[in-house]
Amino acid sequence: MTHLNRLNTRLLHSGAPTFDLDGAAPVNVPVVRTSTVRFANHAAQQALQHRRHAGETVSAYGRHGTQTHRALESAIGELEGAEHVLLAPSGLAAITLAFIAVLSPGDHVLVHDGVYGPVRERIEPLLTRLGVEFSYFSPSLGEPEALVRPTTRLIYAESPSSFLYEVLDLPQLSAFARRHGVLLAVDNTWGAGLLYQPLALGADLSIQAVTKYLSGHSDLMQGAIAIKDAQLAQRIAQTHEALGLSVGADDAYLALRGVRTLAVRLAQHAAHALQVAQYLALHPAIGRVFHPALPQDPGHALWLRDFKGSNGLVSFAFRQGSSTAVAAFVDALKLFGLGASWGGYESLVLPAPAARLAGQSYWQGSQPVVRLHIGLEDPDDLLEDLEQGLRLSVA
Repeated sequence: MTHLNRLNTRLLHSGAPTFDLDGAAPVNVPVVRTSTVRFANHAAQQALQHRRHAGETVSAYGRHGTQTHRALESAIGELEGAEHVLLAPSGLAAITLAFIAVLSPGDHVLVHDGVYGPVRERIEPLLTRLGVEFSYFSPSLGEPEALVRPTTRLIYAESPSSFLYEVLDLPQLSAFARRHGVLLAVDNTWGAGLLYQPLALGADLSIQAVTKYLSGHSDLMQGAIAIKDAQLAQRIAQTHEALGLSVGADDAYLALRGVRTLAVRLAQHAAHALQVAQYLALHPAIGRVFHPALPQDPGHALWLRDFKGSNGLVSFAFRQGSSTAVAAFVDALKLFGLGASWGGYESLVLPAPAARLAGQSYWQGSQPVVRLHIGLEDPDDLLEDLEQGLRLSVA
């Protein structure tokens, strides 16, 4: 816990406003909204433009952000162990930015088959139309040596994976990427930076949906890319600029507010989720529970080695069941809202889309899978709700 405690201390003070001439400063970063930046004179404008062209993150126009954005970027950089952070309007926008920035027509990308569904459903069709080729690999089947091509430029992965939480051996995958001269990008939304630092394990890019745990209150859409190398950061920043991506100051402030409480919220989510996972693992109607903090989970050893904790996500497969049983279970729940996102204070339930599960090699079961996000409600209340929902659905 020492690592998390010290990181949390740094987060609480990251981006804090400096004292003014009177020796006073607000606790919170001001919300600075503007479309235009004014300059005292022509020399000041030219000096700032020169710094921007040299790769510095400075504000010469409202789209470039303000001190509100700089404070959030600093906090995310603290979490991820990164010098360079770019904000995007959503997690999907951040992922798309990474793909577009590093790939060109004729390039090839290797994608972990357990990634966030819209990578296949939205990004692949877009980039295929632009001349990029996609292949999918399963880390559970070993290194994707046979899939690497002379044109491979990027490996994109997510650890733990979407819905089923397959834990990757990221140091091994990063060593593989380096051997082949390929960039490695990792979706780190599950670990939120606090629990997992892909850059320290060898990744080149770490991407988060700030919408989820960094925000923590289900009230904003946002994404972020943390980058280790300065030249790569400048390359991605140029694409970021060309696409005109920007985040409102109010959303940046809300995300920063969420970061301040990230450690205490995640600790509660994790404790509650482990109780739920242990309950589900013993329930006769459940055939499989997916949660890397469970000792029986196949990824538990890697999770212990590389992660600093867990979160509120738990998925499970019915021992026997149908879509009708899943619908009955979901509709019977009283405290779990039916919703597609996660990471807020509230508990949520979502049946896993069969097509997304079929694309993953990690688990070959055919039973329906349900994803739970365990919120900050009393876990005993959640367990009672799950018990009555399972009782009604399997009756």
